[in-house]
Amino acid sequence: MPEVTLVGAVNLALARALEDDPTVLVLGEDVGVDGGVFRATDGLLQRFGSERVFDTPLAEAGIAGLAVGLAAQGFRPVAEIQFSGFIYPAIDQMASHAARLRNRTRGRLSCPMVLRAPNGGGIRAAEHHSESVEAFFVNIPGLRVVVPSSPTKAYGLLLAAIRDPDPVVFLEPPRLYRAVKEEVADDGRALPLDTSFVLRTGTDVTLVTWGAGVIETMAAADSLAADGVEAEVIDVACLKPLDMEPILASVERTGRCVIVHEAPLTGAPGAEIAARIAERGLMSLVAPLQRVTGYDTVMPLLRLEKQFIPSSRRVIDAAIRTLEYA
Repeated sequence: MPEVTLVGAVNLALARALEDDPTVLVLGEDVGVDGGVFRATDGLLQRFGSERVFDTPLAEAGIAGLAVGLAAQGFRPVAEIQFSGFIYPAIDQMASHAARLRNRTRGRLSCPMVLRAPNGGGIRAAEHHSESVEAFFVNIPGLRVVVPSSPTKAYGLLLAAIRDPDPVVFLEPPRLYRAVKEEVADDGRALPLDTSFVLRTGTDVTLVTWGAGVIETMAAADSLAADGVEAEVIDVACLKPLDMEPILASVERTGRCVIVHEAPLTGAPGAEIAARIAERGLMSLVAPLQRVTGYDTVMPLLRLEKQFIPSSRRVIDAAIRTLEYA
């Protein structure tokens, strides 16, 4: 079984989907000849041909709109937006058409498309290349929003997203693209969508995160364990629909919760998670919820990027605050 990176797992999943289903198409800026700016689509054009893997103009609204039209006519397009900071023109197509197609046609048509994009910072890129845009899509009824945190999850969740009969926004953390390798069996098995995964069990505090936040959160859990604090870590791999059951069950055991994400504080999915804990698990809490997030400002350029992204130290400090609460 080969060891692959997260971006390698995305490539494996795309190749498997193209091999298994003739209706699957891959499109976007530079996805064909160049194999994608991060090489997520490397080799797919040569293997499957220009009718199934093709480059588009630099027009994000056009990419998303073309994918909607293809999906409505029986294809399963996987459209790539080169960086999430360029995704804003595509939101019109996703909100006005992709998310509404099933409802608008009273079930006559569906929109089985995937919109992929690198999402988040940490790669020392220029402005508009490091946005965390999950909140925009979580607030659009009719869309699924998936964020993988490992090669295994990238492979299984992308296959599930491609096979889903409705539109999925698949946001890939670029600083995880080559951060780790895992053994990934290219067996075509999908992982369940709409699922939160428990990455580490613990009894003292619940740490909830997703995407690249898993790096700092797991590091914080390791540091806390060295001091005798057992943290449970939950990866919210699907932000919409939101699987709250593992989170609520964990909070019931620990009584404490820290929510960690790179997106700005205000209006992010972490606020929704906190609200649902307050609605359904308030009596389990023995300390106020803590949030460790990015800031309500534009992602800064290179020198300040690390100060924006939540560090493991900030996660540890938040966990200690909940533990010290009397």
